[in-house]
Amino acid sequence: MPIQRLLQEASFDPEDVRRLISAYEAALELLQLRDRADPVCELVAAKIIQVYRKGERDPPHICATAIEELGIPMPE
Repeated sequence: MPIQRLLQEASFDPEDVRRLISAYEAALELLQLRDRADPVCELVAAKIIQVYRKGERDPPHICATAIEELGIPMPE
């Protein structure tokens, strides 16, 4: 899972990791990304972490902000 690799490269406490993974999984579900090897998953993971580093701590808001900032259209 791309976010696991990125989290290993940074220093996050267990609560940070829980929030980040929650936001990441929600984003992949909303975007209907099933193949974790899809390069878009890596982009989503990096953006989730970036949004978190800006100070957002609520997983649903992290998810929504990341998707919005990436400009990925939501599937219907």
